[in-house]
Amino acid sequence: MVAEHVRTIILSTLQLDEDTRFDDDSPLLGAIAEFDSMAIVTLLTTLEENFGFEVDDDEISAEVFETFGSLVSFVESKV
Repeated sequence: MVAEHVRTIILSTLQLDEDTRFDDDSPLLGAIAEFDSMAIVTLLTTLEENFGFEVDDDEISAEVFETFGSLVSFVESKV
């Protein structure tokens, strides 16, 4: 399941507690202190490696990282 894999990658990248839960409406950007620009780069790289796709610079926007659901939808559109 894509959502669970994305959740695992977020937890690992941001070094969050394993008990952290996300639903589609869970805010990411601006809501999680650890979710800064360097974390976004690391997260994108890890997603690319794990799911086997490439992200072009023009595909990256704040909307992609607004909520957990928007990030999962983005990943699903790329695989």
